Amino acid sequence: MSFGIEVNGLPFAQEPRPGQCLRTYLRERGWFGVKKGCDAGDCGACTVHVDGEPVHSCLYPAFRADGRAVTTVEGLASPDGELHPVQQRFLDAQGFQCGFCTAGFLMTTAVLDEEQLADLPRAFKGNLCRCTGYRAIEDAVRGVRHVEAPGAGESVGRNLPAPAGPQIVTGTARYTFDLDVPDLLHMKLLRSPHAHARIVSIDTSAALRVPGVHAVFTHHDAPERLFSTARHERPEEDPDDTRVLDDTVRYVGQRVAAVVADSEAAAEEGCRRVEVTYEVLPAVLDPEEAMRPGAPVVHDKDPRTCRIARPEANVVGAAHGEIGDVEKGFAEADAVYEETFRTQRVQHASLETHGAVAWIDEDGRLTVRTSSQTPFLTRRALCALYDLPLEQVRVVTGRVGGGFGGKQEMLVEDIVTLAVLRLRRPVKLEYTRAEQFHGATTRHPFTVRVKVGARRDGTLTALRLRIVSNTGAYGNHGPAVMFHSISESTAVYRAPHKKVDAYSVYTHTVPAGAFRGYGLGQVMFAVESALDELARRLGLDPLEFKARNIIGPDEAMLTPGGHEEDLHLAGYGLDQCLSIVRRARTEPGAEPGAESSAEPGAEPLPEGWLVGEGAALAMIATSPPGGHFADVKAALLPDGTFDLAVGTAEFGNGTTTVHKQIAAGELATTVDRIGIRQSDTDLVRHDTGAFGSTGIVVAGKATLRASRALADLLLDFAAAHLAVPRAGCRLAEEAVLHPAGRLPLKELYEAARAAGVEFVADGHFGGTPRSVAFNAQWFKVAVAPDTGEIRILRSVHAADAGQVMNPMQCRGQVEGGVAQALGATLFENVRIDERGAVETADFRRYRLPQYADIPRTEVHFMETTDAIGPLGAKSMSESPFNPVAPALANALRDATGVRFTELPLTRDRVWLALRDAGAALPRPGR
Repeated sequence: MSFGIEVNGLPFAQEPRPGQCLRTYLRERGWFGVKKGCDAGDCGACTVHVDGEPVHSCLYPAFRADGRAVTTVEGLASPDGELHPVQQRFLDAQGFQCGFCTAGFLMTTAVLDEEQLADLPRAFKGNLCRCTGYRAIEDAVRGVRHVEAPGAGESVGRNLPAPAGPQIVTGTARYTFDLDVPDLLHMKLLRSPHAHARIVSIDTSAALRVPGVHAVFTHHDAPERLFSTARHERPEEDPDDTRVLDDTVRYVGQRVAAVVADSEAAAEEGCRRVEVTYEVLPAVLDPEEAMRPGAPVVHDKDPRTCRIARPEANVVGAAHGEIGDVEKGFAEADAVYEETFRTQRVQHASLETHGAVAWIDEDGRLTVRTSSQTPFLTRRALCALYDLPLEQVRVVTGRVGGGFGGKQEMLVEDIVTLAVLRLRRPVKLEYTRAEQFHGATTRHPFTVRVKVGARRDGTLTALRLRIVSNTGAYGNHGPAVMFHSISESTAVYRAPHKKVDAYSVYTHTVPAGAFRGYGLGQVMFAVESALDELARRLGLDPLEFKARNIIGPDEAMLTPGGHEEDLHLAGYGLDQCLSIVRRARTEPGAEPGAESSAEPGAEPLPEGWLVGEGAALAMIATSPPGGHFADVKAALLPDGTFDLAVGTAEFGNGTTTVHKQIAAGELATTVDRIGIRQSDTDLVRHDTGAFGSTGIVVAGKATLRASRALADLLLDFAAAHLAVPRAGCRLAEEAVLHPAGRLPLKELYEAARAAGVEFVADGHFGGTPRSVAFNAQWFKVAVAPDTGEIRILRSVHAADAGQVMNPMQCRGQVEGGVAQALGATLFENVRIDERGAVETADFRRYRLPQYADIPRTEVHFMETTDAIGPLGAKSMSESPFNPVAPALANALRDATGVRFTELPLTRDRVWLALRDAGAALPRPGR
């Protein structure tokens, strides 16, 4: 019998391969709107309709589609191109950020009936979003419009839509693997089953006999050179402790060999046939044990060349500092609180996994297309690793399906490049969801011992921290995260005596890396919880106690880690943030002007539940220290439109939209008349990368300077060409206005070309000086003592973002940060077993927040402007994450009287603590 399937009205007769799922069958035929997110039917990104019914195509066998009609997101619109009503609503509400999950939500929403629409928590049980916090998705479903129509003149401060919106809702936006590459080979990785072992021998002969296998690469084929997978502008910030393939494995899941074949199936079979003989070595999984004498050494390397602080003690980085005399400060205190707080591993869980595809182009140059936040730094690292000149390597980043810091690493590009340089064929490596858990990076687990003291009147006298960060088997971001964790977390409070001892420690576990907040969230959990508890012991209101001790707008930011000279309070809104929290505590509903229409607490609580409230604050630098560079080029084109070349990557952070808004404002035009090129090392100039909240405050400032310089060029030339005073000329949409009339930009371009003048301008910013942003979070919660369930009754977030460039997008960044932080606070946990292996290697066992888990957060923006940021803007991508965990823990403490010191606050952990507290619990219904 012949096979036949109809996809979006087109017939296909090619039979699927044995065992092939419908998702792969569709993607191989160019329907790239069907996304690969989880491999197990958990995320919904692959949702399609089969005969009108939604299915997860990663679980649906392709052969079952025989004789059926399949619709993907590309087929939702009418044949004449008119968008489906659901697509239009997602556009109008901008119900997406990175957009990787959007096709799945569209396909699910398109077939919901009235009863299902009335119960979205159940309707969306099979769809996950890591970026938005779900409010924008709900608004899209309900038909709420947020986007404004573009107009000439002032663009900054308006809710202008993302340029890629039409492509996202139609499934035509191109992510890393959404392209056909002829003659493509597939790579799969053999990974270590041991936490620590030496490879005695590798026999690849059986693997090479598998039909379709072209090569097997081992440590014998890898460069000897050591490097760091972390990507920073200055490579010397990170320890060089990694080889492409090593003869010693240091965690369960470390890559041992790479098999390249005609198909993924052949490559996987090749991995199964590789025979490895290991000498299993002692392993250490706990960082405290790792620092003790006699512990197994993770990296026996030269500290001078590899930049490891004390390899014999497994300390990759350490920081010690003191301001004043903490012992004196504690002696002066009327109350002292001391406790140890612990935070767990958290996975970034971006729905697009790590991956790259690379090839040699017709000019003999290496091209790498990758899901990366740092294309320029990745190119530089590849060139250093393989002794290639920069001009021989091109790195391209398409649209990235989420990052959150996890893609500020070089985890796949190095091994793919090795294969391409050897085989001279295109090679693809795409992580599975399981590999994302045991082969990528996590958030650093922290243990923080905090001691705080204060006088009876609520004045802080001393603060001491001992911090141990578990960086796992490789250092990558370890020292940098540790140093950052002790800066703004201690500087935000005024105390005459402060002391910090911090250690970043190797263990034989999956490596940790960059993660939203970069260490601050872990330490702020401890500091904000400890200050809350100290205030209660003094009989003071915790919020007023903190307000009494925060730094003011004219005070120096002092930290035991050393003052960073280029960090300034260039815009101060912390007092406003605390005012928002004060009002939230006394008013029953959403604040007037808040970016929310939620009315919390609609359902009555069951009898016996305990109710409480809590708040926390956070401060964060608006960009990393040590230099973060962006170069932008702006140009006038022959047709009178503009071209903007920007290096920073787009992964739902919204920088593409804001860069166009900045340029449109400076050039007095509309955003639709500005084209943008980005994230391609051949087409744009250097950019350090989209991390550390720099997309607007660094790259945006370079865009501002380039746009202003171009405006000056246009007006200067127009004045000279027209022989009129420069002061009498001004830019308007499509023209220069002058005293005698109007000169169209097309004519201006032609006149300049005839005179040999190019309308091209450059803008540069080096990331210094830097400012700080502030955030405060408040929760009202209810807790069930007999089950440990926590119900969030109300969530309020105050954000000091300076001049808000695009309120709709900025609100989305805040909501997404709060939602991700709630996941880390309540249930997300990368569990490691006694062998050092990750136990939670899929979304079924690793609990991501679903639609039903996340409350609507009332978002308030402070009325501030920043003296350093472009047009007064600050960063707001990382900072909303940091105060969430302590605010919820403080609310839980208020409700129950129990201080929780370890994350996540799972129901069983809460229940056990409340059971043990017994009669000490407060009365219900407070």
